Amino acid sequence: MDFEHSEQQQLIRAMVREFAQREVAPIAKAIDKSGEFPLATVKKMAQLGLLGMVVPPEYGGSGTDTVSYAIAIEELSRICASHGVIVSVNNSLACWPILHYGTEEQKQRYLVPMAKGEELGAYALTEPAAGSDAAKQKATAVLDGDSWLLNGNKIFITCGGAAQTYVLFAMTEPAKRYKGITAFIVPRDVDGLTVGTEEEKMGIRATATTEIFLSNVRIPKENVLGEVGQGFKVAMNTLNGGRIGIAAQALGIAQGCLDEAVAYAKVREAFGKTLGQMQAIQWMLADIATDVEVSRLLTYRAAWHEDTGADYIMSSAMAKLFAAEACVTAARKAVQIYGGYGYSKDYPVERFYRDSKITEIYEGTNEIQRVVIAGQLGLR
Repeated sequence: MDFEHSEQQQLIRAMVREFAQREVAPIAKAIDKSGEFPLATVKKMAQLGLLGMVVPPEYGGSGTDTVSYAIAIEELSRICASHGVIVSVNNSLACWPILHYGTEEQKQRYLVPMAKGEELGAYALTEPAAGSDAAKQKATAVLDGDSWLLNGNKIFITCGGAAQTYVLFAMTEPAKRYKGITAFIVPRDVDGLTVGTEEEKMGIRATATTEIFLSNVRIPKENVLGEVGQGFKVAMNTLNGGRIGIAAQALGIAQGCLDEAVAYAKVREAFGKTLGQMQAIQWMLADIATDVEVSRLLTYRAAWHEDTGADYIMSSAMAKLFAAEACVTAARKAVQIYGGYGYSKDYPVERFYRDSKITEIYEGTNEIQRVVIAGQLGLR
């Protein structure tokens, strides 16, 4: 078993790390405070090919493997979790379902500009009463001649305020519950679609997370993604891969916490020695470092499973579950090592602490990951 990255993967890590340090690090604190979507750096990420990494070149993407994609998310999130999830959403939740379920016409019209980064995409599944229980969709789509009329609202849509295209799910046959959900490609500029105000979130504050309102939005039949009634399958298969991106985001945040905490422990003195010379602090850092490495192995294994065509439902759920919990623990311990300074917004670990929590919630809570894993063990 070879744990070494290929030369291309190493080059991608070096490129994204240099970009994150040069372009993202100087603005990370400011955009966290203001909540401003980092459009300028998003355009630069598009120029580097990061917004369409999972898309083949013939559709405008970079055509890299999933391991390389995970590496890029890790390196961005190590500096700024908002940048990491922006790349993750566009690749995993917007480009991926159109690539795998879209018609050739849909790919040319919607996938190509998103993969090139000329436009951004978002994933609109969550509703006020449909979070973990995604089958409780209330948004409806009614066939009216050669088009569908969509009504309802979606909440917590990451990049919702910046996207030009939504992969959106609605009930076409409510009596069938999850078998009555259909996926649609919905352009932002259609009549009747309104983007709500940005959410005031605890973390990942620069991600233009919004509510979306649909009032008699007319969508042509050609904008059905996949088959009518197969939307739940589209949604769940999309999330299975999306969890690799979130695991990589959690891994990156945890690595950032470790970097900051180790550097601080080497210079901060108390009781005549540095914090790093104290066994209590050494053990905390050793635990963080171990969790980071386990998270990395699980995340890259899940990515490798997708690359090799293996079933990655369980491995992606395990990676997301472990990395998210390790991330929150790493952030908490990093703040503790910093002491009072860790509670101050002057230091990155405070931001990492707030950013870390969402990794246990979105794209399937950690409780849902345990349900998924149990199901793969034949226990459902």
